[in-house]
Amino acid sequence: MQEDNVLEIIIDESLEGTRIDMALSLIYEEKSRSFFQKLLEAGQITLNGQPVDAKKYKVKAGDLVQAIIPEPKPLKVEPENIPLDIYYEDQDVLVVNKPKGMVVHPANGNESGTLVNAVLYHCGDSLSSINGIIRPGIVHRIDKDTSGLLMIAKNDRAHNSLAEQLAEHSITRAYRAIVYNNFSEDQGLVDKPIGRDPKDRLKQAVTDKNSKRAVTHYRVLERFGNFTYVEARLETGRTHQIRVHMAYIKHPLLGDLVYGPKKKLFGATSQTLHAKILGFKHPATGAYMEFESPLPEEFERILQKLRKE
Repeated sequence: MQEDNVLEIIIDESLEGTRIDMALSLIYEEKSRSFFQKLLEAGQITLNGQPVDAKKYKVKAGDLVQAIIPEPKPLKVEPENIPLDIYYEDQDVLVVNKPKGMVVHPANGNESGTLVNAVLYHCGDSLSSINGIIRPGIVHRIDKDTSGLLMIAKNDRAHNSLAEQLAEHSITRAYRAIVYNNFSEDQGLVDKPIGRDPKDRLKQAVTDKNSKRAVTHYRVLERFGNFTYVEARLETGRTHQIRVHMAYIKHPLLGDLVYGPKKKLFGATSQTLHAKILGFKHPATGAYMEFESPLPEEFERILQKLRKE
């Protein structure tokens, strides 16, 4: 049995005046602020050898902070008989239409009911092993509350081929979204780097710090005055890329309470974003294949409301 890890840090001047939970999350970027808040509540963090009484304590230069980090519990991924909306399948690749609300792969807090659980039941051992036991066959992901098409690799050869196409930006990934505000142009692109938000570790942001290049092409499909129906095509595939880029150019997605207004309008239960078109070269034959899925019922209903108004 492994012992818990002890993190130890002496605060330097750059973090002076920062809340202790925030300071620790900035130092240890793989852990979130809420993670350290839970450790504080459990008495697992000491300050200069003493328990931290004030959870909002702002650190001073020279403070010695120690945190006891419990060993993570290993995830056990089980096959689950969850229906899949399959668009294509052969011995190399599986294309599925993921519903909104389904997480792609298990993680702490989401250990069942994921797309991986469903795919394991459907495919058995016929999945690539490159991404390990937590993400077998998973080549790319979409957010829990984004619906649409995903490709699954059923062997390592297929996985390598699809991953290479992603790296070369040759895969077609076209999304549909409803965004706030009108556009002065009919099409454009956003070429801005995306990384973890320096002010909020749970979010992504356009930033020059620890970021990667991100490119999103967009075009207007319909205009509704205060809202616009758009297509967004990914050239790169960063976490939350479309949501972050659209918010950056002052067109946040309708229903996106993380990057947009905290308003629930037109019955939107989450961001109105759907991965509608997916195209790639078949890993074995090299033939180009393209698939298109219809808009979810909620998305279509919101469009109809906007058209009537």
